[in-house]
Amino acid sequence: MLRRILPFAADLWTHRELLWQFTLRNVELRHKGSHLGLVWSFLNPLLMLGLYVLVFGYIFGGTFGILPGETRVDYALGIFLGLTLFHFVSEVLGLSPSLIVGNPNFVKKVVFPLEILPAANVGGAVFHMLISLGLVLLSLAIFSAHFSAGILWLPVIILPLILLGLGIAWLISALGVFLRDIGQIMQFLTMALMFSSAVFYSAQKIPAPAWAFMRLNPILLAIELARDAALWNRPLNYHHLGYLYAVSLATCYLGHLAFHKMKPAFADVI
Repeated sequence: MLRRILPFAADLWTHRELLWQFTLRNVELRHKGSHLGLVWSFLNPLLMLGLYVLVFGYIFGGTFGILPGETRVDYALGIFLGLTLFHFVSEVLGLSPSLIVGNPNFVKKVVFPLEILPAANVGGAVFHMLISLGLVLLSLAIFSAHFSAGILWLPVIILPLILLGLGIAWLISALGVFLRDIGQIMQFLTMALMFSSAVFYSAQKIPAPAWAFMRLNPILLAIELARDAALWNRPLNYHHLGYLYAVSLATCYLGHLAFHKMKPAFADVI
C-alpha cells in the first residue's frame, strides 16, 4: 500500500539501514583529512553569518523592518535562520549533479539501489542543517527578547523542505548522467535562488509585481514561515504552509519517478 501511495517513502524505508550507513559516510568524507574535522560544521555557518551581517547589515544598513526597534542582533538572527535553510538547498544543488557519475562502481552493480546515493546526500545536508539550527536556537535563547513557543513549528516547516531536497536530488542526479553541464548551471541557479529567497530581506519588501512570481518559490516561503514562527512571533500563513507541502510532495514524487525512469540507461551512458 505504501509503495502505491508514496513509492519514494517505501524505497527509503526498505533500504533504511543502507541509507543510514551512506549518510554517515557522507558526513565523515566531508571533513576527512581536515584538522578540525566536525568542528567545521559549526565554524562554517558562523563565519558566513559574520560575513553577510558585516556586508548587508553594517555596510548596506539592511533591516527586515518587522520588529519594532529592530537591532543588529535581530537582523543577524534573521539572516542566520534564512541562511541555515538556504544552505541546505544549496548543498543539495551543488553535490547532486555528480552523485551518479562520480560513483560508476555502484552503477555497474545491478543489485545496488542507486536511489540511496541522492537520499544519503540529502541526509548529510540535513545533518549540517540541524547543527546550524541548533546554533540558531541557542542564539535565540541567549540574545533574543522574542524567544517563544513558536519554535515548535520549525519541524513542521522543515519537513517539506527536506522532501523538496529529496526530489531535487533524485531529479538532478539523474539528469547529471546525461547532461554533464548541469553542474555549471547549478552554480548560477544557486546564486539566483539566494537573492530571490528573501535570505537578506523580508518578503513584505518585495514589490507587488515581483511578488506575483516570487511567491511561487517554496524556499522563500519556508524561510518566511520559519522566521514568523521562531523570530517574529507572527501567526503562520497556513495557505503558504499548505502550498509548501504540496509543492514539496509533488517534487519528491516526480523526482523519484524520473530517477527510476532514467536509471536503466545509467550503465550505458557511464
